[in-house]
Amino acid sequence: MPKIEHANLIVTDIDPTVTFLTAAFPSWHIRGEGNQPYAGMARRWVHLGDDNFYLALTAYDIDERDKGHQRDLSSPTPGLAHIGFEVSSLDDVVARLKEAGFEPDHLGAQHPHRKNIYYIDGEGLEFEFVEYLSNKQEERNSYV
Repeated sequence: MPKIEHANLIVTDIDPTVTFLTAAFPSWHIRGEGNQPYAGMARRWVHLGDDNFYLALTAYDIDERDKGHQRDLSSPTPGLAHIGFEVSSLDDVVARLKEAGFEPDHLGAQHPHRKNIYYIDGEGLEFEFVEYLSNKQEERNSYV
């Protein structure tokens, strides 16, 4: 059965995403990091996660004007919309993020079998956290 092992995101600055995600998931750590060039450009990269999954974050050492920006989340522009994480306690994640100074962007839709919330980190990336309230797959995966 396939599973996602990692996702690789290009960012303008790695540290805001590391700060946000380690507040959400205190067990996450930088598994590896380096500064090897890629495609002839200097870059910094980190692998942030746990023993089973990580996010690869890469920031190129180029002029600020050439770095670009994250997509407008309210637009139909192609690109990353958000990354969703299943958590065992949404309240615990929200409390840790609040303690670290992060406020939610918006709540997910009301649903009888799950609750979710969205945050935007200091890099402009959106993350969703979802807690399922049922162990039945047909309830967890319903789109009522």
